[in-house]
Amino acid sequence: MSMNDFAVLSTGRKMPLVGLGTWKSEPGQVKQAVIWALQSGYRHIDCAPIYGNEPEIGEAFQEMMGPEKGIRREDVFVTSKLWNTKHHPDDVEPCSPKNLSYIVVVLNLNEFNSAVECKQQRNSSVASIKPTVLQVESHPYLAQVELLAHCRDRSLVMTAYSPLGSPDRAWKHPEEPVLLEEPAIAALAKKYNKTPAQIIIRWQTQRGVVTIPKSITESRIKENIQVFDFTLEPEEMNQVTAVHRGWRYIVPTITVDGKSVPRDAAHPHYPFNDPY
Repeated sequence: MSMNDFAVLSTGRKMPLVGLGTWKSEPGQVKQAVIWALQSGYRHIDCAPIYGNEPEIGEAFQEMMGPEKGIRREDVFVTSKLWNTKHHPDDVEPCSPKNLSYIVVVLNLNEFNSAVECKQQRNSSVASIKPTVLQVESHPYLAQVELLAHCRDRSLVMTAYSPLGSPDRAWKHPEEPVLLEEPAIAALAKKYNKTPAQIIIRWQTQRGVVTIPKSITESRIKENIQVFDFTLEPEEMNQVTAVHRGWRYIVPTITVDGKSVPRDAAHPHYPFNDPY
């Protein structure tokens, strides 16, 4: 990636616009995925202790980084996350495996993920430590236009998780819309000789949204970062944004009377009734 392929945090730190997501990447697979990513030019890895694979990610770092290996640890941006029970200062460091060396950004994580954080960000002016990044589900079917404007107004960088619709989810419903088959995106992919995934990632990066597609397949890992050699026209950006349908793929569900319903909808702080 070139030097302009970064989001600049309010701290001045540069955060690469494309990172490798590691949620659902199993131990035994994630180390090789991280190695392929680093070899392909990725300098941003998104992980979390709850994913159960950070030690293996650290092994990949140790194998790929060093004075004579061409990649310095300080050149790689690492995002990790804290569960809500791990906010005490004494709990933070033990959450990170020693072989990750150090982490650049730590996000709060709970069962409502960043949607609750978004409500808290509205009061960020009173925070003793200003938040810099808000990570939420975002893709063309959930464009998050209002939330992105909210973040920009407060000098927050937005990160999109599940940016391709998380098609490998175990709970995927056969009747849900398939983002990677969206005709408007497929037409742009044909025009630019790119994959639908590349069109989606490019749309996000042109909006200034950090994007963390997950893959354990070498060819897809390489493809997902090869998005800086073309530019979508303004009307094409609008075409992608226009397929928004308020669709969330990542909502925990349970079965009630034979029907799948949101697991936490009765909770007084359930956030997903709001438009972000």
